[in-house]
Amino acid sequence: MISKKDYLQQQRDIKKDNKSMRVYLDNAATTMVRQEVIDAMIPAFTTYYGNPSSLHEYAQEAAKLVDDARADVAAVIGAKPDEIVFTAGGSESDNMALRGVVAANKKKGKHVITTAIEHHAVLYTLQAMEREGIADLTILPVDEYGLVTAEQVAGAIREDTVLVSIMFANNEVGTIEPIAEIGKVCRDRGVLFHTDAVQATGHVPINVVEMNIDLLSISAHKFHGPKGVGVLYIRKGVRIPSLIIGGGQEKKRRAGTENVPGIVGLAFALKHANEHMQENAVRVGALRDKLMKGIAERIPDVKLNGHPTKRLPNNVNYSIRYIEGESILLMLDLNGIAASSGSACTSGSLDPSHVLLAMGLPHEIAHGSLRLTLSEFTTEAEIDYVLDLLPQIVQRLRDMSPLYPKQK
Repeated sequence: MISKKDYLQQQRDIKKDNKSMRVYLDNAATTMVRQEVIDAMIPAFTTYYGNPSSLHEYAQEAAKLVDDARADVAAVIGAKPDEIVFTAGGSESDNMALRGVVAANKKKGKHVITTAIEHHAVLYTLQAMEREGIADLTILPVDEYGLVTAEQVAGAIREDTVLVSIMFANNEVGTIEPIAEIGKVCRDRGVLFHTDAVQATGHVPINVVEMNIDLLSISAHKFHGPKGVGVLYIRKGVRIPSLIIGGGQEKKRRAGTENVPGIVGLAFALKHANEHMQENAVRVGALRDKLMKGIAERIPDVKLNGHPTKRLPNNVNYSIRYIEGESILLMLDLNGIAASSGSACTSGSLDPSHVLLAMGLPHEIAHGSLRLTLSEFTTEAEIDYVLDLLPQIVQRLRDMSPLYPKQK
C-alpha cells in the first residue's frame, strides 16, 4: 500500500498538469481576507504605525484606529466599546474567559457547565482546569442534531456554579444553539454565561444584551478578516484577571502591544459582514441547500449531520458510509476541491469526531464525515463542479472498500 507521504508527492506531481477548477469549501477553518480589508489595514502598517501606548502623535493616531475599531465591533454585537477586549484569536479569548471567571469566583465555587460538542479551545481548557483541581466540570449531552436545551442547563446549575460556557454554533455540523434561552436561565440564576461565537459571528445576528451574554469570543479570520486577532466581549461589571501579564494595555485586561493592523482588519471585516449579513445568508444558504439536496439525491447511504434548519447558512456536513473521511479529502484535493472532515489524523491513527460521537453516531459512520463550508465568494458553478465529482469519488472509494456491500 502506498504511504500517505508518497501519495501526497504523487498528488503534487499530478497537480502540475491538472487544469481542474479550484474550489475552496473549508471556510469554517479559515476564510480568504477580503481585498477591502487588506486595503484598510495597509495604513496601519505604513503610516499609522506608532505604538498606541506611547504619548506622541504617531501613537495617538494608532490609538485612534484602535478606539474606532473597538466602537465598530461593539456596535455590531450590541455592546459598549469599553466592553471589548482585543486578543490574538478565539482560543485566547476562550481561555481568558474560562480561566478568568473561575479564578475571580473562587469564594462562590468552581463548578462549570459546558457541552460535549464544544471546540477544543473550550473543552480541552476546562478538562485541563479540572485536572489542575481548579474546576469541577459538568459536560451536558446533546441530542442527535447537536442541540442542548435551556432546561438541561437549568437542571445542571448548582449553588457553586460559577460559569456556563456553550458555543453559539458548532464548528463541525453548524447547529445553532438556543443561546438567548440559555442566557436567560443563567441570568435568572445569577450564573455568568460565556459563548464561543467564533463560527457564528458575521453569519447570524448577535446581540449580547438581548441574549443575556456575559462573555463572548470572536475570531477575525472566520469572516474574511486577518488571522491572529480576536475579541473577548466582557459585560460591564464582570471582573476577571488578565490571562497574559505584562503591560497595561486594554485597560490592564490583556498585556501586549496591540496588533493595530489586525484590529483594524477585524473591525472592517466584521462591519462589512454585518452590513451584508442578510443578503449573504440568503444567497449562500441557497447554495448550501442545493449542495445538501444534491448530495442526498446523488449519493446513497449518506446522513446529514446537524440540525436540518437550525444551522449556519454556510455549513454542510454529511457522513458517507463505508469510506473514511480522510480518503474523501485526499481525492477531493486531487481534483482541486478543499474540504474538511470530522475525522482527524493523529499519529497515524484516524480518530472520529468527538462532536459526531456525542450526537450518537457509531464510530464506523463518524469516520466517514465530510464538511463542506461555503462563503460569500462561493459560486453556483463551484457547487455544480463538486456535485459532479463527489459521487464519482465516493463510488470509486467504495469499490475499493472491503466494508462496502458489493452488488452481485
